[in-house]
Amino acid sequence: MLSTLDRLVRAGKLRYVGVSNFAGWQLMKSLAIADRHGWPRYVAHQVYYSLLGRDYEWELMPLARDQGVGALVWSPLGWGRLTEKIRRGQPLPEASRLHATAQFGPPVDEQRLYAVVDVLDAIAAETGRSVPQVAIAWLLSRPTVASVIIGARDEAQLRDNLGAVGWLLSADQIKRLDEVSAVMPPYPYYPYRIQEGFARLNPPLV
Repeated sequence: MLSTLDRLVRAGKLRYVGVSNFAGWQLMKSLAIADRHGWPRYVAHQVYYSLLGRDYEWELMPLARDQGVGALVWSPLGWGRLTEKIRRGQPLPEASRLHATAQFGPPVDEQRLYAVVDVLDAIAAETGRSVPQVAIAWLLSRPTVASVIIGARDEAQLRDNLGAVGWLLSADQIKRLDEVSAVMPPYPYYPYRIQEGFARLNPPLV
């Protein structure tokens, strides 16, 4: 595959190459093979990342920073859960795509979801922005994130999502979103988050 991409780049049919949904070892192995043969390196990695799914930060983000690979984030609103339509104590709206798509994504603890939405609501009120705009702005502030892929259903949603650019969340607002959405990483990543010696030797990017 990498040799084919090399031929396509040399023929002028491609300028840059990227990959989607690779595990860390797969991405690093591909980059090493490309370096060994002088083939084009992947410069972009299409990944799932949101306030409700922060697994990208554990291995893929440090790898991306080290190797110069930008993240193109898909489903930045967590399968439509961060669209202002889901509220504590209220049924899922009939028009929500989650009725059909929830089974295809990672499960989300409801109490964590509502806690994140509560903080998004508060920050939306503080900034005069919508909940989706705040959620996307948070992503755009993260290390290695080059862009987000939005799945607007209509022009109104597109215009709202585009309103996430051109302004910045404050450090305090980012901190609140970080804290409410945080989960304990699995081994071997968690020692670097909770043990002082590990954290000093290999500080997390976020």
